[in-house]
Amino acid sequence: MTDTPILHVDMDAFYASVATRGRPDLVGQPVIVGGGSRGVVLSANYLARDHGVRSALPMTRARRLCPDAVVIAPDFELFGTVSASVMEVFREVTPVVEAISLDEAFLDVSGSTRRLGPPELIAERLRSTIHDEQQITCSVGVAATVAVAKLASKRAKPDGVVVVPPTEVTSFLHPLDVGELWGVGEKTQAMLHRLGLVTVGDVAHTPLRTLQRAVGDHLGRQLHHLAWGTDRTDLSPQAGPHDPERSMGADETFARDTDDRDVVVRELLRLSDRVGRRMRVAGVAGRTVTLKLRFADFTTLTRSRTLPEPTDVTVEIHRAVTRLHDSLGLTRSRVRLVGVRVEGLVPRASVQRQLVLGEPECGWAEADRAVDRAARRFGAAAVRPASLV
Repeated sequence: MTDTPILHVDMDAFYASVATRGRPDLVGQPVIVGGGSRGVVLSANYLARDHGVRSALPMTRARRLCPDAVVIAPDFELFGTVSASVMEVFREVTPVVEAISLDEAFLDVSGSTRRLGPPELIAERLRSTIHDEQQITCSVGVAATVAVAKLASKRAKPDGVVVVPPTEVTSFLHPLDVGELWGVGEKTQAMLHRLGLVTVGDVAHTPLRTLQRAVGDHLGRQLHHLAWGTDRTDLSPQAGPHDPERSMGADETFARDTDDRDVVVRELLRLSDRVGRRMRVAGVAGRTVTLKLRFADFTTLTRSRTLPEPTDVTVEIHRAVTRLHDSLGLTRSRVRLVGVRVEGLVPRASVQRQLVLGEPECGWAEADRAVDRAARRFGAAAVRPASLV
């Protein structure tokens, strides 16, 4: 069992990074994502931040601070789509994901280390996958508890990983200003400073009862745990406004770009199998199947097909995405990444499958479930489609 199972993954300048990806003309320029002259800053890249621009700052003030900045209007649909893809990457690593916003989440990887290696290696894997698939960067904090992991990711910015082992928690926390603790706002920081508690170490070495008399029982106890790095370790996975469990999907980047249809179709089968298995485990089925292709020049396109009825059957998902691929009529187009997604998920129990005259009593759906049972008993590689062996 690892002693640092909690990861906090925070996308770097998420809205600005998404808005500017694929825009080489904006490289080296300060960028602000926000509304009109009466609006506020949603995000800014690091060049704009160097001029003092921050999120929630009025646009008029942001323009005064950084008059040369390029201002881009927010595309919330795009942000939601990218966020859903990122959260899907997280859930491919571990099912224990607590998303706290579109651009950050906590992950408990204690159940994934045997398969994927130690937490710091998982953190690097996540950074590499997200950068390759979404062309944006993230920073990861690795620790034993939620609040320490969040502070570690802040220290990792931009585009890095910081690991805080349990033996180094106090040396990491105690020199910090109390205002850096998660949940301590400006008013609480000012109050603690007035009491002479300037650093986290000052709070840590104040007796708990003294701290509670000064700031109240609940806040005092909370500050005590934060200061010693003994805050919560359990996560609460929950659905958010862009929760990817409204759809399920998987992407894969080829080691080398390819224009070989057989290679692409074989990978689509692997991804269809992965998505179908996840759907069956979750007890859901979906009608809309989506194909994603990213080409060598990073151009990305998606195509969707709505089926007559919801499905969780691997063969049916694969057949749909293969037809979508072939309908594009690609010739000599080198593919970098492929993805499969099934949307419009509903509980599998609510789906009444239409019987077809002459159809065998047991078909692909039953075969999938038999394979799933074998995989649970003998491992995921025990039974696979022949073309993937």
